[in-house]
Amino acid sequence: MKELKLADFPAKTFDKIRYSDTDRQGHVNNAVFSTFLETGRVEIIYNAHWPIILEGLSFVIVSLRLDFFQEMTWPGQVDIGTGVLKMGTSSITLFQRLFQQGNCVAQAETVIVQVDNASKRSAPLSDAARQALAHWVIGDSVVKN
Repeated sequence: MKELKLADFPAKTFDKIRYSDTDRQGHVNNAVFSTFLETGRVEIIYNAHWPIILEGLSFVIVSLRLDFFQEMTWPGQVDIGTGVLKMGTSSITLFQRLFQQGNCVAQAETVIVQVDNASKRSAPLSDAARQALAHWVIGDSVVKN
C-alpha cells in the first residue's frame, strides 16, 4: 500500500490530546488511540451530508487491527484520516491513520457491521448507504484488496 499522508484520505478530522490521555510514562495511553479512531469513524457513519444509517439500525465493530508506530505526547492534537477500503453485504472496512505534527503514529483497519437493533442480527447496507459511502472510498490505485 502506498504511504498515505493525511491529505490522501477522503475524511479528515482532529481531536485534542488531553492531559488525562497520558499515562505514567508521559505519553498518550494506547487505549486512547481507539477513541481517536472513533472520532474519525463518526465523520463517515454520522455524516450530515451523506447519511448511511436508517432508523432502527446501528453499527458494531467486529474487528479492529491497530498498529502503533510512534508515541503521541501531550499537549497537542491528533489528526485523523479515514477512508472506506471495501463494502460487504452488511459490513464496511475502514482504513485510518493517526498523525501528530505530520508524523504517522498509528494505523488501523476496522470492520464494522450494520445490525438491526431489534433482532441484533446483521442487516444489509441499503443502496443509498452504498452511494453515500462511495464518497469516502480510498481509490483502487492506493489500496489493493
